[in-house]
Amino acid sequence: MKVTSYYPVIMTRDVAATVAFYQRHFGFQPLFTADWYVHLQLADDPSVNLAVLDGGHGTIPQGHGGSVGGLLLNFEVEDVDTVHAKLVAAGLTIVLPLRDEAFGQRHFITIDPNGVLIDVIKPIPPSPEFAAQYDASALPA
Repeated sequence: MKVTSYYPVIMTRDVAATVAFYQRHFGFQPLFTADWYVHLQLADDPSVNLAVLDGGHGTIPQGHGGSVGGLLLNFEVEDVDTVHAKLVAAGLTIVLPLRDEAFGQRHFITIDPNGVLIDVIKPIPPSPEFAAQYDASALPA
């Protein structure tokens, strides 16, 4: 199988509010807009895409609609401290404070209007015990 694209689709009851959140706080821009589906792309990186779908739309199989649950989106960034300060200043709820993890991340977690957790991450060197668990090509420089 040759995958030509991959992106998450957030099912929601409020497409407009969800789209506005990702546009305002994460810099996504719409590529396709309908009242039931919006395809978003990061303004400065066309390889990063996200879609928002009305969970009650007819394209969702019977019994599988609704709202997203149990989802964590990871955004790796160059400067996690600056993003953290920006999102705190914007009034977003921070559900996990900014911190360094021994497994190799400096990160914090916020939440979108649907309850989707958003983990904003800067890879950092892991502790020696965790470094041994990484493939050498995956270690941060």
